[in-house]
Amino acid sequence: MTGGSSFIITLPKEWVKLVKIHKNDPIGLIQQTDGTLLITPKIDKKLTRRQIEFTITNDLDQDFLFRKLIGAYIAGFNSILVTSKPRIKPATRATIQRFIQTTIGQEIVEETDISIMIKDLLNPSELPFHRTIKRMHIIIKGMYQDAVRALKENDIHLAEDIITRDGDIDRLHWLIARQHRIIQQNVSFVEKMGSNSNTATTAYLISRILERIGDHINRIASSIIQLIESTINQSIIQKIDYASQQSLSLLNNSISSFSKKEIKTANNTITNTKNLYVLCEELDTIALGLSPPQAIHLGYVVESIRRIGEYAEDISECVINHLIGEKN
Repeated sequence: MTGGSSFIITLPKEWVKLVKIHKNDPIGLIQQTDGTLLITPKIDKKLTRRQIEFTITNDLDQDFLFRKLIGAYIAGFNSILVTSKPRIKPATRATIQRFIQTTIGQEIVEETDISIMIKDLLNPSELPFHRTIKRMHIIIKGMYQDAVRALKENDIHLAEDIITRDGDIDRLHWLIARQHRIIQQNVSFVEKMGSNSNTATTAYLISRILERIGDHINRIASSIIQLIESTINQSIIQKIDYASQQSLSLLNNSISSFSKKEIKTANNTITNTKNLYVLCEELDTIALGLSPPQAIHLGYVVESIRRIGEYAEDISECVINHLIGEKN
């Protein structure tokens, strides 16, 4: 303590040298949700410009290159430079275009025979976590409802269309993963996002679960195509419809509990999953009396319906943990 009302904190010399702080430089003090103070040399809330370079060869596996690009995107790099000697081949350019089409905000800004520069043109703070989660939920809800409608109306084309929508879920999940990583790298950016690190982590966990639910709806759509072709009994279709409505209701309530911060709704969702398990067991029993092809694909549908209910339970548990953490 110095004087009557001022306090002094000394900074470790090693840290000061590491982050290159000099005399009279401003230091940021950011209060965290648990009351602790974060000391940071970054006080402008601007994203740090980070670039990564991938030097590739013509024999590089294109799927491996795509995964590296996605990894750089999620890691929060603003610029990605792809270079090649000799010149970049058409397959590599196609992979880069696929990466741009399956991510948000990435564009090619410079291109030569031996290099391609990709830059992020999106401001991550313009897409709050809650809005992205809501968008993912809307897409998943539409896919799920259309999958059951395809079965009821024998519409194979609708079922095939559902499979193409799964990419939209992946794009939004990767965006949240990227925002979460950026916040880890620059905590002062949390305020600009209008969020906090606890919410960022919870949103990332929920988006990961929603991405897996999208995969299960894809599986349901693929199996429904086979069930339509095998002409399944209408009474079984009605039971599938009812079970899917119950699991979708659980999912809707779990997302609602997150957006509205309702801990009781989250708890009720967990409790109500037991009813879905009973419905799925009844359908499993019915599958035993069907022909092998029908039994297999009905089993896939029932298992995915059950898993969607379980994932709704997982989301609700995340919400409860998040809301209790915020109160503390």
